[in-house]
Formats: sequence, structure tokens, C-alpha cells
Amino acid sequence: MTELSVAAADEKLAAAVLELAARAEADGLAAKLAAGDPALWGPEAEPEAKIRLGWLRLGQTSRELLPRLTALRAELAADGIDRVVLAGMGGSSLAPEVICHTAGVPLVVLDTTDPGQVAAAFADDLARTVVVVSSKSGGTVETDSHRRAALAAFEAAGIEDAGRHFVAVTDPGSPLAATAKEAGFRAVILADPDVGGRYSALTAFGLVPAALAGADVAALLDQAAALHRQLDRTEHNPALDLGLALGAAWTVGRDKIVIADTGSGIAGFGDWAEQLIAESTGKGGRGLLPVVVEGPTAPGTSGPDVALVTVGPPGDAADPVASVTGPLGAQFLAWEYAVAVAGRVLGINPFDQPNVQESKDNTARILEAGAPSEQPRFAEGAIKVYGDPALLGAADSVSAALAALCAAIPERGYLAIMAYLDRLNDSSALNLRGELARVTGRAVTFGWAPRFLHSTGQYHKGGPPVGAFLQITADPDASVPVPGRPYDFATLQAAQAAGDRQALAQRNRPLLHLHLTDRAAGLGQLLEATP
Repeated sequence: MTELSVAAADEKLAAAVLELAARAEADGLAAKLAAGDPALWGPEAEPEAKIRLGWLRLGQTSRELLPRLTALRAELAADGIDRVVLAGMGGSSLAPEVICHTAGVPLVVLDTTDPGQVAAAFADDLARTVVVVSSKSGGTVETDSHRRAALAAFEAAGIEDAGRHFVAVTDPGSPLAATAKEAGFRAVILADPDVGGRYSALTAFGLVPAALAGADVAALLDQAAALHRQLDRTEHNPALDLGLALGAAWTVGRDKIVIADTGSGIAGFGDWAEQLIAESTGKGGRGLLPVVVEGPTAPGTSGPDVALVTVGPPGDAADPVASVTGPLGAQFLAWEYAVAVAGRVLGINPFDQPNVQESKDNTARILEAGAPSEQPRFAEGAIKVYGDPALLGAADSVSAALAALCAAIPERGYLAIMAYLDRLNDSSALNLRGELARVTGRAVTFGWAPRFLHSTGQYHKGGPPVGAFLQITADPDASVPVPGRPYDFATLQAAQAAGDRQALAQRNRPLLHLHLTDRAAGLGQLLEATP
């Protein structure tokens, strides 16, 4: 097995790293963290930390899952079930997606409320499909809606004993555990309750769907266990090195952590690291903003507030703060450890997410009372343009509106693109990130909604108030009800978008809302309108 290594290549940060390293050694930080000391982040964080440090030992404790997962996959195969659909959000979906894509095994990840994408997941092959319903709380509105829609699809297809096509992954005592047992799910697998969602890659949340899809999850645990033996050291501890590099970057004002893959062989790792970093550190008006880019020379990989980290050897990357190489299981554990270290440097609690609930509450109110009436400022082609007059001024074209938003990015700020679209069929929207980063010379993030609400959404509200926001919505291309609820997926998606707009508007963040009346035409028009 290739060992994990972190090479810090930025000489400018050397002094800051050395200072933090000396402090860490004097405090005994590495040994205390490896031992799970909950006092490391201060007295206010200690109650939460006491019940959130189980991730440190998962290389050992998760092994008890392996025989059951092997038997469950064989049982499903005997019944002709070999297609896995994962319904989950945030930490419940991102790690399994990385594991399966890296292993080259198919997994359908459903972490959206876009009705077209939901409909496609349950359109065919149901006789050979198992749906893994993953929710730590058991009450996540998106995942509960997926479960309802999936059951209805199996019933409509005339598949008897539909519950045998479902597996639940949740915390002990959650509502989902009870619901799954009542519905006759094939299995209910309980996860370690002492691990938060974004740290759960090597718990049942990451391992169950990946194992059922055919990934070698035992190897991931071996890799994490090998790294674990180094975590109590101050020297030759790559996870500590990475954490100190991230913390040092923040101390010198380089708080945009740009993540670029340089041939690591790990597929989509940046998306997983993004939610870990943003949700863990973006609070109290401070934080590290992760920016996932297309490659080490993509727009936005340099700047006075940028810290470039490569996943894989540095290659052509210019002046990375760190280059992290090694196998996926070790990478998961190392980044979790590093973010916990960085949280200590920032003086925040890396285990809570105080602002995530706000958009959820806004969504619930809108679903009950109805969406507020909003009139577009103007329409051009397949795009309706909404925004505060103070932002848009005299803008009368999409291009002018985008230019106004870009001009409103605060000093040392960033632009967040939030796409309430189908990330499979509307994937061309991803091209906006690089284009707007090139035009603005600023950090530009891209998030598919609503999954970003469970990750960077925390940073948007709780981090430094220097963001500008582009929200993209669209007319639905399918009608999919949510059985047992007075709304369908299109209504839920629209309510989530409106709830997030409310949360940003209450903070006076610059916000441009573009609504596509025709998805393909609107996206093409939008890319052409980039200033």
C-alpha cells in the first residue's frame, strides 16, 4: 500500500507553518487529537466534540460491518439485484460516490430534488434495483421524499414485496429506523452515532452503498488503519502537516483553499473535501472556503488569498501550499484530521453546523405558506432575471446583470454559483465556474442544489461576509409527486431555492437569480452572456 504523504511546497508560508508546528508540539496536539480529547476546541465546543470524534477509530471499528455487507451483497445478487441507487445528502452521499467512481463500479447517487433527475433514477430496471436510503437524522426532507417516490415507483411497476428492494442506513433510534422496519426493508444498518455526517466516509454511510455496488471497502479500512498509527506523532504525521498548512494559510490571509486533482486516480475527491472543509470551518464570520477547480492550471488557482492544494503530486501546479498523495482510505482520515486541526487554529468548533438549519426552516415555511410572489426585472430569450434594483441598476441584458454581480464581489471575496438543476442532463452549467473565474480573477465556486446546502451553504451564511451569489433555477422538465405530501418535487425544489434566497437576502449578500424557461437554450445563452 502506498503511504499517504503531504509535501508543503510554499516557502511563503514556511514561517507560519513553523510557528504553528512549534505550538502544536508544545501543546501535545497530535497525541491529544489521536486520543480523542474533546477539550481541544475550547469549552463551548467540548460537549459537541465529546460525541463527534468516533471517526478517529473507524479503521478498526467499522470492520464489524464487513461480514454483514458481504452476506447482504450475496443475498441481493441471488435475487437478481445488482443495481444500487443511493438516496442521501451531503456526507451520506458524497463519500460513496467518490469510492464507487474511483473503484469503477456503478452507483446511482440521488442527492437532488430536481424532478427530472429523480424520475430518471426510478424509470427502469427496478426489478434489479436496491435503494439505499441514508440519513443520519432520519428526517432529511430530500431523502424522505426520495424514499416515498421510490416506494411508489416499485408499486407502480407491480413489484411485490417492494421493501425487499430497500436498505436503510441511519443512526440508532432515528425515525427512519422505525419507518424502515415497518415497511419491511431488507436491512436496517445502524451507523456509529459518535460521528458527524461529513466525517462519516468510513462509517456505514460510506461503506454500505459502496460495498453493495461492488467496491473493496475492506481495503479502505486497511489504508485508514495504517495512517492511524501515525496520528499521535508530531513528526512524520502527514495529516498534521496538512492541517498545519491549512491553518497557516488562513493566518496569512489565504483563506480560499483551491483543490485541484493532479492525477491522483481518485475520482471526485474535491467534492467530498469541499463539504468537509466548508461545513466544518465556515462559521462565526471566519472559515476556509474550498474551491474545487478543473485542474492545476484552471482559472482561479492563484491569487493573494488563494492556497492551492493538489490531490496527487504537484506536477504543473504553480506554488501549491500542499500536495497530498496516497490511497483513498488514508485520504479520508487525513483530511478529517487536518480539518479538525485547522478548526483549532481558526478558533471554531469544527463539528457543528449552526447555519445549515436556517435554509431548511425557510423551506418548511414556504412549503406551508406558499412561495412569495416575485416579478422578474426583465426577460431575455430563455432567461428571466431577478435581483435587487440596487444591484442591477440599469442592466437590461443577462450579460449586464452578470457584470453587475461580478462588480459587486467584495474585496478578497468570492462568487458562488448555485445551480438548482439536473446535474446529469444540465451538466454544461459547470462550465460557468471557469468562465466567471477567468473574467473576475476571483475565487468562484460551483454547487449543485440542494446538495450544496448541506456543505458550502453553511459557509455562505456563517463564514466571512464577502460572498456574491448567482442562483440558477429552471422550469421543471418532469412532474414527480412526493407521495403522502401536499407538494411535488418541483415545488420542493422551488421552495428550497426561495428559502436560500431569503437567508442570503437577510444578510444583504449580493444575489442575482436567473430562471431558465428552457434549460438547454437558457444554459447556452447564459454561457454566451458571460462578460
